[in-house]
Amino acid sequence: MKISVIVKPNAKKVSVEKIDDQTYRISVKSPPTEGKANEAVIKAIAEHFSVAPSSVQIVRGFKGKRKIVKVLL
Repeated sequence: MKISVIVKPNAKKVSVEKIDDQTYRISVKSPPTEGKANEAVIKAIAEHFSVAPSSVQIVRGFKGKRKIVKVLL
């Protein structure tokens, strides 16, 4: 399954908010440097969908706030 993700780095708390069927807003505490926010996004998505972090892959948007993420369910 592919989903669209809007990332909010440096947030006060980690949260996953569903905007519509294929779009999620994810807030992470990590800063957007050295891939730390991307790692936090992968972990948050994995917890939300109850899958292993290795089942979540960023397909597009490695350096931006808008990402396309593939989740293997």
